[in-house]
Amino acid sequence: MAACFADVPDPRAGNARRHDFPELLTIALTASVCGAETCVDFADFAADREALSRSFLMLDNGLPSHDTFSRLFRLLDPAAFATAFSTLLDRLGEKGEGVLAIDGKTLRRSFDRAAGGSPLHVVSAFASERRLVLGQAAVGETGNEMTAARELLTLLDLDGLLVTGDALHCQTETAQLIASKGGDWLFALKANRPALHAAVAAFFADPTSDFSTAHTTTDADHGRIEVRRHHVAHDIDWLFSDRRYQDEPRLPGLQTIAVVEAEVTRDGETTTSRRFCVSSVRLTPETFAKAVRAHWSIENSLHWVLDMAFDEDRARTRKDNGPENLAILRKLALNVLQSARKELSIRRKRKRAGWSDDFARTILGQMR
Repeated sequence: MAACFADVPDPRAGNARRHDFPELLTIALTASVCGAETCVDFADFAADREALSRSFLMLDNGLPSHDTFSRLFRLLDPAAFATAFSTLLDRLGEKGEGVLAIDGKTLRRSFDRAAGGSPLHVVSAFASERRLVLGQAAVGETGNEMTAARELLTLLDLDGLLVTGDALHCQTETAQLIASKGGDWLFALKANRPALHAAVAAFFADPTSDFSTAHTTTDADHGRIEVRRHHVAHDIDWLFSDRRYQDEPRLPGLQTIAVVEAEVTRDGETTTSRRFCVSSVRLTPETFAKAVRAHWSIENSLHWVLDMAFDEDRARTRKDNGPENLAILRKLALNVLQSARKELSIRRKRKRAGWSDDFARTILGQMR
């Protein structure tokens, strides 16, 4: 496992380099898999599970303290640390495919009130079918979620992937970047592109328009019934006619406009809504429905899991690069957990790995 971090630069100097750098990161990752949340937890794990650590690490200079872990994650370059994603995926024998969802999340407790620092906001790239995180980028002080997403996508191999994003990412620059790297895109369409949104909404509201027969899906749980009808249209040359305003920014390769009509019934009351999308792929109603559902798995299979199983929303690390690096570490641990013992929930796997060295080895031993 330590080989995953062999190419990450060591930020320490002098006597602070007493402990082997890849071994420190390996202990932290192993501890996170087994339920640890903080640098104090990492040090306690190293002490209490020393036999497990020594089964695959040398630990020539003894066990690291919590100060050692804290200093390391404060100094470590997050961009360099994030390169471990691709190495880890190689060693797990897993690669993302199909739909790649991009979405942002704010770590609410990471703000530093004393220093006037804002909470950390990160953008993740999530392979929905494999339930694997392929990368993470933080929103910089002078940037925003759109620019962070483009920085992240620049680092990824998008060949053959359908990249999905909410309306915030429905940008010409983002679409061009995805296309240049061999991918396709599917974006939600809202009023941040007012002319295109109004035209697409008017098209699907017109009963004489030529669009597909609906593909219908139904979900029922917790007293709530939701019926979704998915329509697509491919004959969209009219969008680029002389009726459009001059120099309007266009989405390159636009092939499909689509709508999801949702009808929700709860406690005897029914509400309806329409959500519009645009894509560079000629989607059928069925494939459109699957792609939309796959995109929202980033909420249920990543953000929700990080909050519920890893308690990320209450993580209070605030100093320097600590919040971003520990967010990366949690996602690396999640990838390890997702790839092993798929019949068990993440919560059960973390608990059992925390209780049993033998069970922990079944999770960690999958790494080639």
